[in-house]
Amino acid sequence: MGVRKNESMGFVDAALDGLGGTRSATLLERLDAATPWERLAAPIRALPEYNAPGAGHPSWCPVLMLKCLMLAKWNNLSDPGLEDALKDRISFRKFVGLSFTDKTPDETTFVKFRKRLREAGLHDTLFDAVVKHIEKQGLLVREGTMVDATIIEAPRGRPRPDGTTTRDQDASFTSKHGTPHHGYKGHIAADLSGIVTDYRFGTAKEHDSNHIDDLTRNEQKLVLADSAYSCAARRAELRARGVIDGICYKRVRGQARLYDWQERWNAIVARDRARVEHPNAMMKQQLGFRRVRYRGRDRNAFDFAMILIACNIKRSLSLKTAA
Repeated sequence: MGVRKNESMGFVDAALDGLGGTRSATLLERLDAATPWERLAAPIRALPEYNAPGAGHPSWCPVLMLKCLMLAKWNNLSDPGLEDALKDRISFRKFVGLSFTDKTPDETTFVKFRKRLREAGLHDTLFDAVVKHIEKQGLLVREGTMVDATIIEAPRGRPRPDGTTTRDQDASFTSKHGTPHHGYKGHIAADLSGIVTDYRFGTAKEHDSNHIDDLTRNEQKLVLADSAYSCAARRAELRARGVIDGICYKRVRGQARLYDWQERWNAIVARDRARVEHPNAMMKQQLGFRRVRYRGRDRNAFDFAMILIACNIKRSLSLKTAA
């Protein structure tokens, strides 16, 4: 079937080239340059639909589709919202490589493309490729790992007449500081630069500490985490590996208050550990990822990976500016 060919830029594109928001266009140019699109597209091009001979509608270019997915994440757009934006915004069309005479991918196309990537298990491949690209540019510190978890809310659903509910059955309930939550929980490991280097995705009821050992298995220098991850066995295991234990202390049974040295240590750790909250803040405040968009763990795990890719690419721009 091959890949769909876009029209060459024509007179209309040339006439409209200088129009549109310059700030938005400049940011998209920087994001475009910071992303290894062809490297990300390589495993997608290996999928059967890009190599099957014979009749049929040609597939959309994987680079174009990946750019569409990232646009949606950077701008907190739904699939219908993304389709409308691509039809309306000059900078968006230019970013993905669509001329004004090209057809625009519709929301169903985005749904099918995302499903194929999920079914092929490519979200980890894409995530790792972006991290390796950022590391190759020398933007990772590699002097320790910070671990954190964040709750992503899901709709609680409504009761049906038959006694069942519309609630997402894969999501779960939990309570944090006395406030009830329903949804999922994203667990991240971040470099001291603020780039997320690994992640896990589960339901809200999973304890924060469920994934820290897996996320820090290869760390050789320093692990920073809040007191939710405090565990005597974990501290001993880190020390046995020669890794600095940067986990905040919490009171143990029978301990009325933290010792003075524990409070001082916690203050030192908190100052550095706060940087792991930056990716979570970007997800929720800049990219609007406070609630899941889909039903089911697999779909939302894939979406979590995509949002982390979007965060890492955007964070890399700040690191380049600071370098």
